Amino acid sequence: MAKKTGLGAGLTELFGADISNVLEDIQNGKTNASSIELRVEEIKPNPYQPRKQFDDEKLKELADSIATHGVFTPILVKKGIQGYELIAGERRLRASKLAQKETIPAIIVDFDDQQMMEIALLENIQREDLNAIEEAAGYAKIIEKLNYTQEQLAQRIGKSREHVANMLRLLKLPKSIQQYVLDGQLSMGHVRALLSVEDEEKMELIAKQAIREKLSVRKVEELVKKQPTMPKTQPASDLALEAIGERLQNKFQTKVKLDKKQIVISYQGNDDLNRILELLDCLDE
Repeated sequence: MAKKTGLGAGLTELFGADISNVLEDIQNGKTNASSIELRVEEIKPNPYQPRKQFDDEKLKELADSIATHGVFTPILVKKGIQGYELIAGERRLRASKLAQKETIPAIIVDFDDQQMMEIALLENIQREDLNAIEEAAGYAKIIEKLNYTQEQLAQRIGKSREHVANMLRLLKLPKSIQQYVLDGQLSMGHVRALLSVEDEEKMELIAKQAIREKLSVRKVEELVKKQPTMPKTQPASDLALEAIGERLQNKFQTKVKLDKKQIVISYQGNDDLNRILELLDCLDE
């Protein structure tokens, strides 16, 4: 059985660099872990599973195989408050449900929530099972739940900080564009090129053209470069505040800043402060 460590312990100290191979060794009986039969209905999905898209056709093929031959490789689970929580083997569990199996072979391991999150992400990344949006969402979830910096996450998963930062930028894309990636219609290269398009309508048009005409990443980059850059205009509310700030500066003859629903008036020394207070009629008689 895998040994549990404290929250601060990294997976590399626990397993080494290749999480996928270690999990496979556990499941294939190359360790002292032994499997038992668990009721399928007792097993809850891994709440940290970053993979959302599963190929229905391949899942059906696996279900047919399981219906005939059973599950050869046990899934990995941990004990939950009620029943068990899945750690690895989501496709096998889903296919077993499709095949209407009542039980599934499983190995119970003692991982904490941090390790579950990291394993779920690392296993899929190493097997290249995730698309770009799923990977980015997995990064964001770990950063949020474990309060990691981008640098800390990069060290945990063996990636560069730049890679993590670039992936997280994808989550700023409109949901419709993200869905194209989830559906396999656009690649990470396509959407990274689209990030520089400020107008969402134009971004959507280019994305649809790329899908319709099966454009390469290079072609999408060329289309993006041809887009005219629109001068940035300040909202009317900002312009109004700017005008008020100028009037106040003229009145008080000092720097005045309007920001976040507050007015900041600068002064130089006590004499200057008294001058401003006199203008505000705030001096004691």
